[in-house]
Amino acid sequence: MTIPADPLDSGGIRGFGRRLRTGETTAVATTAAYLARIAALDPQLQTYEHVAAPAALQAAEAIDEALASGIDFGPLMGIPVAVKDIIAVEGMPTTAGSDVDVSDLIGPPGGFMRSLAAAGCIVIGKTKAVEFAMSGTGANYRRGTPRNPWDAAVFRMTAGSSSGSAAAVAAGLCGFAIGTDTGGSIRGPAAFCGVFGLKPTAGIWPVDGSFPVSATLDTIGPLTRSAEDAAIVWAALCGTSVPAAATIKGIKLGRPRNLFSDRLDCSVAARLEDALSRLAAAGVTIVDVDIPELTEIDPLFRTISLAEMAASFGRERFRRTSELMNPDIAASIAAGFDITPTSYANARRRQQELMQISTAWFDGIDAWVGPVKWGLPPAFPGDFTSLSASAALLDACAGPTRSANVLGLCAASLPLPHAMSTLPVGLQLICPGRADEQLLSLARAFETVLGRSPSPDLSGFGNF
Repeated sequence: MTIPADPLDSGGIRGFGRRLRTGETTAVATTAAYLARIAALDPQLQTYEHVAAPAALQAAEAIDEALASGIDFGPLMGIPVAVKDIIAVEGMPTTAGSDVDVSDLIGPPGGFMRSLAAAGCIVIGKTKAVEFAMSGTGANYRRGTPRNPWDAAVFRMTAGSSSGSAAAVAAGLCGFAIGTDTGGSIRGPAAFCGVFGLKPTAGIWPVDGSFPVSATLDTIGPLTRSAEDAAIVWAALCGTSVPAAATIKGIKLGRPRNLFSDRLDCSVAARLEDALSRLAAAGVTIVDVDIPELTEIDPLFRTISLAEMAASFGRERFRRTSELMNPDIAASIAAGFDITPTSYANARRRQQELMQISTAWFDGIDAWVGPVKWGLPPAFPGDFTSLSASAALLDACAGPTRSANVLGLCAASLPLPHAMSTLPVGLQLICPGRADEQLLSLARAFETVLGRSPSPDLSGFGNF
């Protein structure tokens, strides 16, 4: 079986838009091509929870008819999009990666999905996620664990919780995908799967209609093939002009020592150092900075996120349903019930203090730079019920991403180019809150210097 080429592999969103408007392709042909790729590849990759083939083709027909009659919805028109299965989509089930019915906590589709529809996007399906978006591994032994498309010989992790979204983009099973990020759940999978992941400033896009992991920390954002594609998505959904690539010379990056832990794998460190050296050679200044307060981030994140998750989930629901959950997720929710109101209030108070003083940490600096993950994508040990096995896997998938959420910053994972025989690494960029356009401009500039990540060799997957 020969499957169609990925319609956006050449030229990205901009190139696709040009071909669509010149009649070289259609929304129907593009959607059909992605559906064929899903049918061939996803039985092994397991990136989708639900594929809405008839609805997607019907929506594509409507897009083609609209374009033929002179109606143009903008640069995202006709692009098949995959949506993380903790976000409600009209006419599709939402499982939140769980066997527990939490539809009442999610509600109907929210403002973000209305924006996607208004932009002319075609939702092709729902991607798999870690249960309740509460883990950074990508593992979900009750509803299925997506496989990293960068290794056909070894089942490797995608990271989480936007596991299926990142893998689907990497494998060319959608034009771009939507994920959520509470503590790194967009950036982590983007790094492990070699795609671009954007965590916007909280509040830029509404999170209604998505599972409430943490009311304080949740964000919705895109996973794309490139920084350029992310900038186009950003502009289309915000109603602004596309952020242009920044001028390289004169950019100043801070390198927080806390983000470069001794846990950093040597091969990841070498890739990061090579990228930073190339940026420096192009005119970027990189300075080491000491921010001792970053050591407070993980405890604050745990207290705030688990307390808010337990509060939204409820003790009675947990009592009735905990046995239906992945054991590690059930244990995390249970820990949230043990957090006292005083502990939560103190954590929120300290968070606000750190957010206020963090603005000074960016004085004279355009962005922070660091790793996304400490290591490379580990092998999947298989379905498990042991909490110790879960903890070991979580540790293998860890990285310094939570500061952006706790401090109200915006951040991205920029995939670094690499040989086809090696595994992906992401370069993390972090900017002040509400500096999202600056973040995207920097990412685009760095992409021009470093180049773009290749697409994985998928010949070892699927029915060809």
